[in-house]
Amino acid sequence: MTKTIDLIYFDAGGGHKAAATALKAAIQFQGYAWRVRLVHLFEALDPQDQFRRLTGMAPEDYYNKRLAHGWTVGLSQELRVLQAIIRLAHGPLVKALQQHWLATEPDLVVSLVPNFNRAMYDSLSATLPGVPFVTVLTDLADFPPHFWIEPGQRQDIVCGTPHAVAQAHAAGYPAERVHAVSGMLLREDFYKARLPDRAAERIRHGLDPDRPTGLVLFGGHGSRAMAAISAALPDTQLILLCGRNAKLAKRLAASAAAAPRCVVGFTTDVPYYMQLADFFIGKPGPGSLSEAVQMNLPVIVACNAWTMPQERYNAVWVRDNGVGMVLPSFRAIGPAVRELVADLERYREATRRLHNRAAFEIPDILARLLSRGDRADAITPAYDAA
Repeated sequence: MTKTIDLIYFDAGGGHKAAATALKAAIQFQGYAWRVRLVHLFEALDPQDQFRRLTGMAPEDYYNKRLAHGWTVGLSQELRVLQAIIRLAHGPLVKALQQHWLATEPDLVVSLVPNFNRAMYDSLSATLPGVPFVTVLTDLADFPPHFWIEPGQRQDIVCGTPHAVAQAHAAGYPAERVHAVSGMLLREDFYKARLPDRAAERIRHGLDPDRPTGLVLFGGHGSRAMAAISAALPDTQLILLCGRNAKLAKRLAASAAAAPRCVVGFTTDVPYYMQLADFFIGKPGPGSLSEAVQMNLPVIVACNAWTMPQERYNAVWVRDNGVGMVLPSFRAIGPAVRELVADLERYREATRRLHNRAAFEIPDILARLLSRGDRADAITPAYDAA
């Protein structure tokens, strides 16, 4: 009988859906004959879409608008308020999810979202006992308590860094429930062969083929910080990926600069544009950082009060791995670019030392969990990505 795998995501920031899509493609690429479904969490919780009808927006819209405007100060406090609301609503959330599991009957559930994993686990274990529940962190680290890793549950945790593995153990998870992989989930495009003629492709986009080039990216919704960065680097050739922020793209395309600019709106060809660049500038998001390093782009990021709380460890990861520079703010971007470009090869070599194969490792973990089920008398050893 064909097994059914549900990959749970939502659209807050875009990285969770990207990870789910990447995992589905990796499962298919590796030849597993499973039925893989992408399940939007809020559609499972609110199948009648009552929230949108009452408010005029999806639950993620407020968060995404804040990202686009750079209004991220205070998110740590707001996150704790959100988590308190989720705890108060635990009963209704579990009831709604139980109805969903009964109607859809998955053989394995993979969560690629934070904050709701207690409700998902409790509802699944009560409704479909023995169906494994797996949380795959799409962040380089947890932001405890009650963010990614929920203590006291018989679920499995997939971690992309040694730090996250240590956090799972500290939360009480035994070794057989913690699965280490070598990084974040990336689309297969980030593993494909490089461009045969990068110089020609640069010229096609109006760029100087021999000039050091930075790629500026602040997620799928862009950020107004990109305009300030562009203005501070008038002599640096830049590729500016604005995501769905059409207003920002129009503003950047109209701005004057001494060096060439390539302004791009929403695109699924991020690997292509990364191949045209020499280094990356952006926020320390786990997805964009991992993508840049996979494409051997040293990174320049900022970490300060505006940095989202779950992304602050990522600055530590950048420093520890030597793959770039962490600034207190982008006001120092000019000197930072000059320093990085002067020592570009050393930073590139650091990116080459990281070998992220998570997309090829996680399907094998899921296969073992499917064969094991969630029985106390049938536990397999933890996966070792090394």
